[in-house]
Amino acid sequence: MNMKILFHRQRRFPLLNVHRLRKLFFSDQSSVSPKPNPSFTNARPHPIPTPAFSQNNVSIISNLLRDPTITSSSSLRSALEKSGVDPDPALLQAMFQHFDSSPRLLHGLFLWAEKKPGFESSATLFDSMVNILGKARNFEDAWSLVLDRIGDDGREGSNLVSVNTFVILIRRYARAGMTQAAIRTFEFASSLDQICSSDEKSNLFEIMLDSLCKEGHVRVASEYFTRKKETDLCWAPSIKVYNILLNGWFRSRKLKHAERLWLDMKKNGVPPSVVTYGTLIEGYCTMRRVERAVDLVDEMKETGIDPNVKVYNPIIDSLGEAGRLKEALGMMERVLLCESGPDISTYNSLVKGHCKAKDLAGASKVLKMMISRGCIPTTTTYNYFFRYFSKFRKIEEAMNLYTKIIQSGHTPDRLTYQLLLKLLCEEERLDLAVQVSKEMTVRGYDRDLASSTMLVHLLCKMHRFEDAFGEFEDMIRRGIVPQYLTFERMNNELKKRGMIEMARKLCDMMSSLHSSKKLPNTYVGDEDSSRARRTSIMRKAEAMSDMLKTCNDPRELVKHRTLSGNAVSRAGQLIEIIKKRAKETSMNG
Repeated sequence: MNMKILFHRQRRFPLLNVHRLRKLFFSDQSSVSPKPNPSFTNARPHPIPTPAFSQNNVSIISNLLRDPTITSSSSLRSALEKSGVDPDPALLQAMFQHFDSSPRLLHGLFLWAEKKPGFESSATLFDSMVNILGKARNFEDAWSLVLDRIGDDGREGSNLVSVNTFVILIRRYARAGMTQAAIRTFEFASSLDQICSSDEKSNLFEIMLDSLCKEGHVRVASEYFTRKKETDLCWAPSIKVYNILLNGWFRSRKLKHAERLWLDMKKNGVPPSVVTYGTLIEGYCTMRRVERAVDLVDEMKETGIDPNVKVYNPIIDSLGEAGRLKEALGMMERVLLCESGPDISTYNSLVKGHCKAKDLAGASKVLKMMISRGCIPTTTTYNYFFRYFSKFRKIEEAMNLYTKIIQSGHTPDRLTYQLLLKLLCEEERLDLAVQVSKEMTVRGYDRDLASSTMLVHLLCKMHRFEDAFGEFEDMIRRGIVPQYLTFERMNNELKKRGMIEMARKLCDMMSSLHSSKKLPNTYVGDEDSSRARRTSIMRKAEAMSDMLKTCNDPRELVKHRTLSGNAVSRAGQLIEIIKKRAKETSMNG
């Protein structure tokens, strides 16, 4: 086939963009592994584009959300009242995108805005708020927002609550592993007039199954599917339902269940679609049975279904993951014969495969190929290079690529910054790590648990304990619960250096956390109490171990299976009693 024709089948992009990318990445002075740029350390954070609303209001609210003295919704509302800011949905939406790791404060911001005269929330903003609360597993507040806008009888609807609102809740429940709550949410939504009287109910059912399957709860989804078939004899599962469950079984690596469902589908006379074959092929590739996947391509051709690029992509990805790059490039030739031609996923798989095989030159060649065909690389494409640089600790190459993708008009994503911070923290490049961390914030990405933890550990290692304490405090203010190891390390270091007052504040901060109260003294107290807890655990373990060796009565084991809080003092007595009985038994024998 004429290569010119194939090129014109690609999605066309402005020639200026392609020219800029070529100049940036493939000129004589540039490569994916460029020379160090010594001026980078003095570079200013790159500004992010802002919509038409007042930049002054953005700055005011941003500063309030970052203010370490504002730790509660009430204090935030008080500060907002004094600020003179006039909220609007677009402004709040921007704040939600920038500070999605601060759910408690964002909830306070939303409630404050709703009470302001003239403020009318949008469905998009409302769903964003529900999503942020669901992401933080604060389902109680999320449901309060929803139920406040639905009448007691479920009839007085609101234009803010839609099917998408319940989709968000279902997906967040599934991600949190709360499968029954996800099902109850679906059943509640299905009972509402605005949903049960439309086609949205069947769509919501498919979304619920899909959410459960994608989060590893395919067995729950399958059981619900089976119950529905048994209780509703008039219901005929759609091909989409079968595709969802097939994908779920493959994602859970349950090959026999997937193949059994495939046979059941054929038995019931449900004709497979190109999506069905694509699901099977992707599943077999995930199970590293790429040869079986290739056979299915031939089978679908025999049934009159033409494979598309989405069918070939998993095969190319699987071959690349296995280091079979020549075969992957050979499969690429088949894709070129498809009407649509290769897409961004095709090229990304090849880039990933070459980077994983430590073939940076090959990955660069694929990058050049995709740009020449008019396919613009995405942040995901470049993140494979950043993974390579992070793994092999190539700081200069990583920082220069970071600069170049910004110059080309791309916006790094959260993963880009996480990979850069990981690399810089491991190499103890504190100044660069702090700068990248600031740019991450400026570009709208709050540091998450992983990024903040790496930064705190590096600051401790560099003996910057005041800064480490500030970052730790900021994590808690944003609603992120630090890991226990991070707390323990900071607490020990502060005490070792005589910074007792700061260590006390650290313990007070952790003891005030709601989640820490669920664990007995997890964060409360100092190392002495921690040592006492460890001693208690060891004595309980010793008591149970000796009992298992000498006790022949199962009822006594059940009786002492769990020791209460004051059982530490009884543990020694119990050991002595059991030893005495064992001695008497041996003497009688």
